[in-house]
Amino acid sequence: MANLTEKSKKSSLNIRQYSMLVALVVIMALFQVLTNGILLKPQNVTNLILQNSYVIVLAVGMLLCIVSSGAIDLSVGSVVAFIGALLGVMIVQHGMNVWLAIVIALLVGALIGVWQGFWIAYVRIPAFIVTLAGMMIFRGLTQYVLQGMTLTPFPKEFLAITSGFLPNIGGGELNLTAFLLGAACIVIYILSEIKKLQSKKKRGFSLPSAGAFWGKIVLVAAAIALFTIWLAFYKGIPILLVILLILVVVYSFYTSKTVPGRHLYAMGGNEKAAVLSGINTKKALFYTFVNMGVLAALGGIVFTSRLQAATPTAGQGFEMDAIAACYIGGASAMGGSGTIVGAVIGALVMGVLNNGLSIMGVGSDITQTIKGLVLLAAVIFDVVSKKKAEQA
Repeated sequence: MANLTEKSKKSSLNIRQYSMLVALVVIMALFQVLTNGILLKPQNVTNLILQNSYVIVLAVGMLLCIVSSGAIDLSVGSVVAFIGALLGVMIVQHGMNVWLAIVIALLVGALIGVWQGFWIAYVRIPAFIVTLAGMMIFRGLTQYVLQGMTLTPFPKEFLAITSGFLPNIGGGELNLTAFLLGAACIVIYILSEIKKLQSKKKRGFSLPSAGAFWGKIVLVAAAIALFTIWLAFYKGIPILLVILLILVVVYSFYTSKTVPGRHLYAMGGNEKAAVLSGINTKKALFYTFVNMGVLAALGGIVFTSRLQAATPTAGQGFEMDAIAACYIGGASAMGGSGTIVGAVIGALVMGVLNNGLSIMGVGSDITQTIKGLVLLAAVIFDVVSKKKAEQA
């Protein structure tokens, strides 16, 4: 009976993830029509990646917080601004080496995570309170460091993080590098899916039909190929996209294939049972918020490079975008479920809504309203699907 319940929960989660992927495709198709083809122009597709990169970075860290304890980090937007301010002081004002400044920024992010993680994991102060305090503390420190000024310009090496592209090995109008990397991704994906199928077969798990298996592969491969073509017709592969792909692959592997990663899901599902199973939940929760601090710092680096300036108003509302991306992408508000890929899909849904409505000239008031309704619908879907899984 327990196995059947677990299977029904997994099935419910998978349905939600696939439904959000379908929703993303539908939203993109809708805005492609409403914007007269502007949304999916090669240049705008690249802009979509660059504009939403910070949300994806923050959503990856936020997902681990939500999965492990159902907690959210309200301070990430302020940390993004604070890291940007530090970068401005170090690089613009004092001429520090760009890569040294980046390393220091990541270390500061880790220290922020240590500070907040200690109070949350070991003193057991609710994460909402600790990170709310962090939101105010680091926003105040940002204003103190910058003294109300905007620091610019940053050197080209720093701006290349978000404006640079991998070199075109073909040298022609079409970017051959993009085509080759796209083909490599398709081959790797197909081989990994075949390997998963063989592993399931050896373990005696139920297998999908041949039509469903190859249909999924064809659809994903077609999506990768189409995305590659879009990039190839503009400037090719952005350096930032490579960073994001590495981040998604590493964290997906960590959460699904490693013992510490599975511990986070066990904690979110039932913390008392996790403790009785021998999991050091305090340590795991502590490192989850340390990780969030590092990724918030990375988000600050990316956003500052994209903005090309360090400003006191940076990062406002970023925490809400990251939280919404996780919930829209399938994370449970109670913890214990959610995937990295789902969080990325959620971030892309938010990004496409922002970009599409902006192209159409819709005001920020209506845009915020629509995003709020989408978030509410995603959470309602989570609650309803959970109830059905429990009844099953």
